[in-house]
Amino acid sequence: MTRIRLIGLALALGVSSSLPVAHAQVFKCLDERKQPVYQDKPCAAGTEVRNFETDPATVSVIPMRPPPGTTSRIVAPPRVKTPTPGKPDKVRLGDPGERRYIHLGMNEGEVIARIGPADITSGGKGRKLSRWTYMPALGDAQTITTVVFDYGKVIEVERKVVK
Repeated sequence: MTRIRLIGLALALGVSSSLPVAHAQVFKCLDERKQPVYQDKPCAAGTEVRNFETDPATVSVIPMRPPPGTTSRIVAPPRVKTPTPGKPDKVRLGDPGERRYIHLGMNEGEVIARIGPADITSGGKGRKLSRWTYMPALGDAQTITTVVFDYGKVIEVERKVVK
């Protein structure tokens, strides 16, 4: 019985190694929104960014530390103190004056880096929608900013003036 299995295995390996192997080309093109798109057919005229057949990708996987002073890490903005009536001063990350520049498509990390963590959050935690609310602060007085995320991307920004 084991001899028959070995013969079957040898035949299977022999057959699979004699099958032709298909090779596909990859093209990097720009779509109508000027966003990069990878496809297996040649790009339309004027939209080719890279042909990986003639210009293969170079990848380095050697772990190493960058030379001092050359990191491209985004640094959080300095902390800004915001006075709250009836409460002691609270230290804030980010710049409340930047709240008006939050736009659709930004991710949660970009929002936190630009304007800091929200005063009130709801949703998230396994749900697809989450809502972050920023209360009025020095630099964005009399305005409540609400940012709605869908799977980590901004889908709605609402700014209400309160008096």
